[in-house]
Amino acid sequence: MRLLGLACSLFILGVAVICSVIYGVTDIPLSSIWESFVHYDYSSQEHLIIQTVRVPRALIAVAAGASLAVAGALMQVITRNPIASPSLFGINSGAAFMVVIASGWLGVSGMQSLTLFALLGAAISGSIVFYLGSIGRDGMTPIKITLAGASIAAFFHSMTQGYMLTNGKMFDQVLVWLVGSVAGRDMSMLINVLPYLFIGFIIAVSLSRHLNVLLMGDDVAQTLGQRTATIKSLASVAVILLAGGSVAVAGPIAFVGIIIPHIVRYLVGNDYRRVIPYSAVLGGILLVTADIGARYIAMPKEIPVGVMTAILGVPFFIYIARKGKRVQ
Repeated sequence: MRLLGLACSLFILGVAVICSVIYGVTDIPLSSIWESFVHYDYSSQEHLIIQTVRVPRALIAVAAGASLAVAGALMQVITRNPIASPSLFGINSGAAFMVVIASGWLGVSGMQSLTLFALLGAAISGSIVFYLGSIGRDGMTPIKITLAGASIAAFFHSMTQGYMLTNGKMFDQVLVWLVGSVAGRDMSMLINVLPYLFIGFIIAVSLSRHLNVLLMGDDVAQTLGQRTATIKSLASVAVILLAGGSVAVAGPIAFVGIIIPHIVRYLVGNDYRRVIPYSAVLGGILLVTADIGARYIAMPKEIPVGVMTAILGVPFFIYIARKGKRVQ
């Protein structure tokens, strides 16, 4: 039954990707998509749009959505906080800040180098949040780490905006990217970040059994022989790789890491052997469909997909915060 549900989800994801390639300012027939792969015509405008714009955009949306959803699922279990996510805990903001500094101040332009700076920023902001959230006799608590995350997110966001205001050219170049967008990306950008996303996903999958034990609480997990500090450290590495890589290619897209893990746990339960793969697939579906919707709100112009995820995510965030349900 688990594999059947995952297969159905993958089918829906495939349909969403095809729709993403078909629909936009200019709709493209399905036959043209097929022809662009089997008999590519260099003189065809449609084939050029499909291969250089629509397909990379759809695949980047899948990769970013899957990565952010899995990162959110990991963060929620290691912090025992239902609203934990890369965006709310400052990880996305830290990664974005380092990318802006690297490209604007240091003159870095290569995607591989920018990805490394994004990972560095994610690691720095994440480390600060976890340190601040663990200060005190009672250790890490959901309230403390939420406040620490909100503070660090606001700090890096303000620093990013402040730097951009001193550099008008930089402001114009990265404004849309800072909102979160998968438009205007090419396949080489995805290829550069894919190894980091893949390693992060493999770490998440390999930790799934241990995360199930961690759900019982640190004391119980330690009694059962689990090295909770090691598990949390590895999970944090996975979060940094997934969130940092996603920010590098698509910008700091918010709320995917909050929405999807809760939906997945509602559908398949709390077994992280299911939560991780389902989060990846449903995260991809969410971001691809949100990107399709973003093309039609202000047609013929497009809004960044980060605006769409915010429209969906804010009501969901309010619901989860008011419900006050713990991750268990």
